Amino acid sequence: MAFQKGDFLLVDYVMKVKDTNEVVDLTVEEIAKKEKVYREDGIYEPALVILGEGLIIKGVEEELYKMDVGESRIVEVPPDKAFGERDPNKVKIVNARELAKRGIAPKLGARVETEDGLAIVRRAEGGRVVLDFNHPLAGRTIVCELKVVKKVDETKEKVKELIHARIKRIDKEKFKVEFPEPGTLIIEVPPEAYTYDGLQYAKRGIALDVARYLKDINTVKFVEAYTLQQEKTERIEEKDDSKEREVASSR
Repeated sequence: MAFQKGDFLLVDYVMKVKDTNEVVDLTVEEIAKKEKVYREDGIYEPALVILGEGLIIKGVEEELYKMDVGESRIVEVPPDKAFGERDPNKVKIVNARELAKRGIAPKLGARVETEDGLAIVRRAEGGRVVLDFNHPLAGRTIVCELKVVKKVDETKEKVKELIHARIKRIDKEKFKVEFPEPGTLIIEVPPEAYTYDGLQYAKRGIALDVARYLKDINTVKFVEAYTLQQEKTERIEEKDDSKEREVASSR
């Protein structure tokens, strides 16, 4: 079963630099611990890949088209299909004073944000700084252990995956997804997400993603429901408890 452009896949992978065996990225917690790159704040789960959207390096995406659900492969990806070839023209020499004026401290190996983009400091001496605007992994061959965990077919599940891609820290199953009429999507946001940092930006991003990937939907509504009856009950119980404490203390 070959996959097609636009298919939603959940994929596990471990990417390493071929020459050094250095871990570039991964989705598997067990391997993260084994390779000693585990982070307490990391999220380890199959990643959403929408084929044709460039959400994973080109060489891996090309291989995914040929795979089946449950299949695993090891793919060797050359630089031109990974993070690009190194371009000497992207290495520039700048005056250290110019960087200092913008509050940039040119420390060797540091990544700095400049007017021309993100760069790595390759050398800093004699008042001159060598900035490398190539991707840090440019020119490197990547080896990727790859597994297709699932193909997402149902529209409702696709919406939940798009939500999860934007709001990682909240269980996607807590979001209620409904289609009250053709072309309209309602997403009920759970209370756990009300204080989520950047929620409004995430909602806008989700709406744009839905418009891009789910062509049959033209209206997205977000609902934040507050259960007032429960709050009233809790207040009544609190009052009853306080009265009981008052009676007990007067005895």
